[in-house]
Amino acid sequence: MKAVRIHDFDATPVLEEVVDPTPRPGRTIVRMEAATVGHIDRTVWRGNFLRHPPLPYTPGVEAAGVVIESGRYEAGQRVWLRGSGLGTLFDGTWCELIDAPDEALGLLPDAVPMTLGAAFFSPTTSAWVALHEVAKLRAGEQVLVTGASGAVGSLVMQLARDAGCVATAVAPGEPSPAVASADLLIDTVGAEVLAGTLPSVRPGGRAVLIGYTAGPTLSLDIAHFLQRDVALLPLNMFRREAEGRAAAPELLARLADGRLHLDVRPFALADAAAALDWIAQRGHRGRAVLVPRL
Repeated sequence: MKAVRIHDFDATPVLEEVVDPTPRPGRTIVRMEAATVGHIDRTVWRGNFLRHPPLPYTPGVEAAGVVIESGRYEAGQRVWLRGSGLGTLFDGTWCELIDAPDEALGLLPDAVPMTLGAAFFSPTTSAWVALHEVAKLRAGEQVLVTGASGAVGSLVMQLARDAGCVATAVAPGEPSPAVASADLLIDTVGAEVLAGTLPSVRPGGRAVLIGYTAGPTLSLDIAHFLQRDVALLPLNMFRREAEGRAAAPELLARLADGRLHLDVRPFALADAAAALDWIAQRGHRGRAVLVPRL
C-alpha cells in the first residue's frame, strides 16, 4: 500500500510503498477514504509534541473509511477513526490501509460524506465540550468568539446560537466589543487577541481557552484581572475525549441533516506537505483532508 512517511522531524513528507497491515486481535483494518491533516499532526511532525512514534512513521490521528477486516466491526461498515495512539504513539491514518485499535473507531452514518467524517471530530467535539461541559452554557447568554472564521470558531458560533444564545464574532483588526458586555468568551486565538478581548467579559463571567494560533503567551495586569473576576478555563480534549465521543453521534446527526456545517478542503495523498503548509496559514477556512483518489 501507499503511505505518507516522515523520516525526520520537520522533514518533507514522502509518499512510499510499504507492507500492507495484517490482522491482529483488538485491531481493525480500514480502507482509508479520507484522512485529516490537523494541527496536532503538524506539532508531532515538527517534533514538538509530548510523545511521538518512532521514526520513520506515518502521521495522522483522524480519518474515515470502510472496514476491511475486524473482530468487532462488520466488513463494509463505514467508520470514523480518532486517537487511541494513532499518529502519536504508532503509525497513523495517512495511508491506504489503516491498522487501528478497535476503540479508535466510531460508526459513520451513510448521510455523512467521508471527507466530513474524517474531519468532524476535533472541531465539533471541541466546540461542544467547550460550550456545554466547560463553560456550562445557559440559554440567553451573550457569547464572544475569537477566530470565528476557523473550523472550531465557526462551530462554536453555530452551536451557541442553536442553544439560544447571542454569539458575536470578534474580528481581527476591529475594535473589541464593549467592556463587560458578554457572559462568555470562547477564545481560539490566544496572545494579544485574548488579552484584548478579556475586558469585554462581565465580572463573574467565563473565558474558555481552546487554541493559541496567535501565540502561546498571555500578558495580564493581575490587579485588573482580579478585579474583573473572570474565570479562565482551559480546554484539554485529551482529558475530555470521553465527553467528546459521547457527543459524537448527536454532532454527526446535525452534520447529516444540515444543522451544522463544516468546510473541508481535499488534498491528494501525495500532497501532504502542501496540506501541512495550508493549515499553518492564518485565516484559512475549514479543515484539510487527504484523499487517496483525487
